[in-house]
Amino acid sequence: MKKLIIICLLISAAFTQAFAKAKVLIFSKTAGFHHNSIAVGIPAIIKLGQENNFDVDTTTDAKKFTADNLKQYAAVIFLSTTGNVFDDTQQAAFEQYIKAGGGFVGVHSATDTEYDWPWYGNLVGAYFKSHPSKQQVATLNVVDRNFIATKHLPAEWKRLDEWYNFKWIADGLHILIKIDEKSYTGGENGDNHPMSWYHEFDGGRAFYTALGHTDESYADPLYLKHLLGGIKYAIGEKK
Repeated sequence: MKKLIIICLLISAAFTQAFAKAKVLIFSKTAGFHHNSIAVGIPAIIKLGQENNFDVDTTTDAKKFTADNLKQYAAVIFLSTTGNVFDDTQQAAFEQYIKAGGGFVGVHSATDTEYDWPWYGNLVGAYFKSHPSKQQVATLNVVDRNFIATKHLPAEWKRLDEWYNFKWIADGLHILIKIDEKSYTGGENGDNHPMSWYHEFDGGRAFYTALGHTDESYADPLYLKHLLGGIKYAIGEKK
Protein backbone atom coordinates (compact mmCIF):
# COMPACT_ATOMS: atom_id res chain seq x y z
CA MET A 1 0.00 0.00 0.00
CA LYS A 2 2.82 2.38 0.90
CA LYS A 3 4.52 1.64 -2.43
CA LEU A 4 1.30 2.45 -4.27
CA ILE A 5 0.94 5.75 -2.42
CA ILE A 6 4.56 6.67 -3.19
CA ILE A 7 4.08 5.82 -6.88
CA CYS A 8 0.91 7.91 -7.01
CA LEU A 9 2.69 10.84 -5.37
CA LEU A 10 5.57 10.61 -7.83
CA ILE A 11 3.19 10.49 -10.79
CA SER A 12 1.28 13.46 -9.41
CA ALA A 13 4.47 15.46 -8.91
CA ALA A 14 5.66 14.64 -12.42
CA PHE A 15 2.28 15.62 -13.88
CA THR A 16 2.27 18.90 -11.96
CA GLN A 17 5.80 19.72 -13.09
CA ALA A 18 5.05 18.88 -16.71
CA PHE A 19 2.04 21.17 -16.85
CA ALA A 20 3.28 23.93 -14.52
CA LYS A 21 3.31 27.40 -15.98
CA ALA A 22 6.65 28.95 -16.75
CA LYS A 23 7.35 32.07 -14.73
CA VAL A 24 9.39 35.11 -15.74
CA LEU A 25 10.75 38.06 -13.78
CA ILE A 26 10.61 41.62 -15.09
CA PHE A 27 13.55 43.58 -13.69
CA SER A 28 13.32 47.34 -14.30
CA LYS A 29 15.81 48.99 -11.97
CA THR A 30 17.32 52.20 -13.31
CA ALA A 31 20.51 53.79 -12.00
CA GLY A 32 20.63 56.21 -14.94
CA PHE A 33 17.91 57.49 -17.27
CA HIS A 34 14.44 56.22 -16.38
CA HIS A 35 12.17 55.43 -19.33
CA ASN A 36 8.54 56.40 -18.80
CA SER A 37 7.55 53.46 -21.02
CA ILE A 38 8.51 51.04 -18.22
CA ALA A 39 5.18 51.95 -16.61
CA VAL A 40 3.23 50.72 -19.63
CA GLY A 41 5.65 47.94 -20.55
CA ILE A 42 5.15 46.06 -17.28
CA PRO A 43 1.34 45.64 -17.57
CA ALA A 44 1.72 44.85 -21.29
CA ILE A 45 4.07 41.94 -20.49
CA ILE A 46 1.83 40.77 -17.66
CA LYS A 47 -1.04 40.68 -20.17
CA LEU A 48 1.14 38.71 -22.61
CA GLY A 49 1.70 36.20 -19.83
CA GLN A 50 -2.00 35.90 -19.09
CA GLU A 51 -2.73 35.29 -22.76
CA ASN A 52 0.16 32.88 -23.35
CA ASN A 53 0.28 30.73 -20.23
CA PHE A 54 3.23 32.11 -18.31
CA ASP A 55 3.29 33.95 -14.98
CA VAL A 56 5.03 37.26 -14.44
CA ASP A 57 6.68 38.74 -11.35
CA THR A 58 8.13 42.24 -11.31
CA THR A 59 10.84 43.95 -9.27
CA THR A 60 13.24 46.87 -9.15
CA ASP A 61 15.06 45.29 -6.20
CA ALA A 62 18.45 43.84 -7.15
CA LYS A 63 18.50 41.99 -3.81
CA LYS A 64 16.06 39.55 -5.44
CA PHE A 65 19.00 38.31 -7.52
CA THR A 66 20.00 35.34 -5.40
CA ALA A 67 20.53 31.77 -6.53
CA ASP A 68 17.55 30.52 -4.51
CA ASN A 69 15.16 33.16 -5.82
CA LEU A 70 16.21 33.11 -9.47
CA LYS A 71 15.84 29.35 -9.88
CA GLN A 72 12.04 29.69 -9.95
CA TYR A 73 12.17 31.72 -13.19
CA ALA A 74 12.43 30.39 -16.73
CA ALA A 75 13.63 33.82 -17.91
CA VAL A 76 14.49 37.27 -16.62
CA ILE A 77 13.45 40.36 -18.61
CA PHE A 78 15.60 43.47 -18.25
CA LEU A 79 13.00 46.10 -19.17
CA SER A 80 14.88 49.32 -19.99
CA THR A 81 17.33 48.97 -17.13
CA THR A 82 20.11 51.58 -16.99
CA GLY A 83 23.42 52.03 -15.22
CA ASN A 84 25.11 49.80 -12.66
CA VAL A 85 22.25 47.92 -11.06
CA PHE A 86 24.08 45.04 -9.28
CA ASP A 87 26.75 44.50 -6.67
CA ASP A 88 29.31 41.72 -7.02
CA THR A 89 27.19 39.14 -5.19
CA GLN A 90 24.15 39.83 -7.36
CA GLN A 91 26.27 39.63 -10.50
CA ALA A 92 27.58 36.23 -9.42
CA ALA A 93 24.06 34.96 -8.73
CA PHE A 94 22.84 36.05 -12.17
CA GLU A 95 25.83 34.44 -13.88
CA GLN A 96 25.07 31.22 -12.03
CA TYR A 97 21.44 31.44 -13.15
CA ILE A 98 22.36 31.77 -16.84
CA LYS A 99 25.01 29.03 -16.60
CA ALA A 100 22.32 26.73 -15.18
CA GLY A 101 20.24 27.23 -18.35
CA GLY A 102 18.26 30.37 -17.54
CA GLY A 103 16.87 32.75 -20.13
CA PHE A 104 17.47 36.47 -20.64
CA VAL A 105 15.46 39.11 -22.50
CA GLY A 106 16.92 42.59 -22.91
CA VAL A 107 14.62 45.43 -23.94
CA HIS A 108 15.82 48.80 -25.26
CA SER A 109 18.22 50.28 -22.69
CA ALA A 110 19.25 46.89 -21.35
CA THR A 111 22.32 47.69 -23.49
CA ASP A 112 22.79 50.88 -21.41
CA THR A 113 23.44 48.77 -18.34
CA GLU A 114 26.49 47.39 -16.48
CA TYR A 115 29.24 48.77 -18.73
CA ASP A 116 31.93 47.57 -16.32
CA TRP A 117 30.78 43.93 -16.34
CA PRO A 118 32.09 42.30 -19.55
CA TRP A 119 30.15 39.07 -18.96
CA TYR A 120 26.90 41.02 -19.05
CA GLY A 121 27.98 42.84 -22.20
CA ASN A 122 28.50 39.53 -23.95
CA LEU A 123 25.14 38.27 -22.66
CA VAL A 124 23.09 41.25 -23.86
CA GLY A 125 25.22 41.49 -27.00
CA ALA A 126 26.14 45.19 -27.28
CA TYR A 127 26.68 48.41 -25.40
CA PHE A 128 24.76 51.63 -26.11
CA LYS A 129 26.64 54.63 -27.51
CA SER A 130 24.08 57.26 -28.49
CA HIS A 131 20.80 57.98 -30.24
CA PRO A 132 19.55 60.79 -32.48
CA SER A 133 18.15 63.81 -30.67
CA LYS A 134 14.59 63.02 -31.71
CA GLN A 135 12.48 59.96 -32.34
CA GLN A 136 12.00 59.22 -36.04
CA VAL A 137 10.21 56.87 -38.37
CA ALA A 138 12.78 54.50 -39.88
CA THR A 139 12.81 51.35 -41.98
CA LEU A 140 13.77 48.09 -40.31
CA ASN A 141 14.93 45.22 -42.49
CA VAL A 142 13.88 41.90 -41.01
CA VAL A 143 16.78 39.71 -42.13
CA ASP A 144 15.62 36.50 -40.43
CA ARG A 145 11.90 35.76 -40.67
CA ASN A 146 12.22 32.14 -39.58
CA PHE A 147 12.58 32.96 -35.88
CA ILE A 148 9.82 32.98 -33.29
CA ALA A 149 10.16 36.75 -32.67
CA THR A 150 10.20 37.86 -36.32
CA LYS A 151 8.26 35.34 -38.40
CA HIS A 152 5.12 37.54 -38.21
CA LEU A 153 6.90 40.73 -39.31
CA PRO A 154 7.01 42.24 -42.81
CA ALA A 155 10.36 42.13 -44.59
CA GLU A 156 10.44 45.94 -44.31
CA TRP A 157 8.97 47.29 -41.11
CA LYS A 158 8.51 51.05 -40.77
CA ARG A 159 7.98 52.38 -37.27
CA LEU A 160 8.63 55.30 -34.93
CA ASP A 161 11.10 54.74 -32.11
CA GLU A 162 14.34 55.95 -30.57
CA TRP A 163 17.14 54.36 -32.59
CA TYR A 164 20.24 53.27 -30.74
CA ASN A 165 23.81 53.41 -31.96
CA PHE A 166 26.19 50.92 -30.37
CA LYS A 167 29.81 51.46 -29.39
CA TRP A 168 30.48 47.73 -29.24
CA ILE A 169 28.66 44.69 -30.66
CA ALA A 170 29.52 41.11 -29.71
CA ASP A 171 30.56 38.47 -32.21
CA GLY A 172 28.44 35.42 -32.92
CA LEU A 173 25.00 36.98 -32.59
CA HIS A 174 22.10 35.70 -34.72
CA ILE A 175 20.93 39.01 -36.16
CA LEU A 176 17.17 39.29 -36.68
CA ILE A 177 16.60 42.93 -37.61
CA LYS A 178 18.82 45.67 -39.07
CA ILE A 179 17.97 49.32 -39.46
CA ASP A 180 18.40 51.14 -42.77
CA GLU A 181 20.46 54.21 -41.86
CA LYS A 182 19.43 55.86 -45.12
CA SER A 183 15.82 55.97 -43.86
CA TYR A 184 16.52 58.36 -40.96
CA THR A 185 19.22 60.71 -39.67
CA GLY A 186 21.75 60.01 -36.94
CA GLY A 187 22.76 56.40 -37.55
CA GLU A 188 26.40 55.58 -36.75
CA ASN A 189 26.82 51.84 -37.30
CA GLY A 190 26.68 51.78 -41.10
CA ASP A 191 25.17 49.06 -43.27
CA ASN A 192 25.47 46.46 -40.51
CA HIS A 193 23.39 48.17 -37.83
CA PRO A 194 21.50 45.51 -35.86
CA MET A 195 18.38 46.23 -33.84
CA SER A 196 17.47 42.77 -32.57
CA TRP A 197 19.26 39.46 -32.12
CA TYR A 198 19.46 36.26 -30.13
CA HIS A 199 22.14 33.77 -29.16
CA GLU A 200 22.98 30.97 -26.81
CA PHE A 201 25.43 32.20 -24.21
CA ASP A 202 27.28 30.51 -21.35
CA GLY A 203 24.66 27.78 -20.90
CA GLY A 204 21.58 30.00 -21.31
CA ARG A 205 19.54 31.78 -23.99
CA ALA A 206 19.54 35.52 -24.65
CA PHE A 207 17.30 37.73 -26.80
CA TYR A 208 17.60 41.49 -27.25
CA THR A 209 15.51 44.13 -28.99
CA ALA A 210 16.54 47.78 -29.15
CA LEU A 211 12.91 48.69 -29.86
CA GLY A 212 10.54 49.78 -27.11
CA HIS A 213 11.42 53.33 -26.08
CA THR A 214 7.96 54.73 -26.76
CA ASP A 215 4.81 54.17 -24.73
CA GLU A 216 3.02 53.39 -27.99
CA SER A 217 5.24 50.36 -28.56
CA TYR A 218 3.38 48.49 -25.83
CA ALA A 219 0.07 48.88 -27.65
CA ASP A 220 1.52 47.90 -31.05
CA PRO A 221 0.52 44.30 -31.95
CA LEU A 222 3.56 43.78 -34.18
CA TYR A 223 5.97 44.93 -31.48
CA LEU A 224 4.20 42.97 -28.74
CA LYS A 225 4.36 39.79 -30.80
CA HIS A 226 8.06 40.48 -31.46
CA LEU A 227 8.67 40.85 -27.73
CA LEU A 228 6.55 37.78 -26.95
CA GLY A 229 8.61 35.71 -29.37
CA GLY A 230 11.78 36.79 -27.60
CA ILE A 231 10.31 35.84 -24.23
CA LYS A 232 9.24 32.46 -25.56
CA TYR A 233 12.72 31.82 -26.93
CA ALA A 234 14.29 32.77 -23.58
CA ILE A 235 11.87 30.47 -21.77
CA GLY A 236 12.88 27.66 -24.10
CA GLU A 237 9.93 27.47 -26.50
CA LYS A 238 10.65 27.05 -30.20
CA LYS A 239 7.31 27.97 -31.81
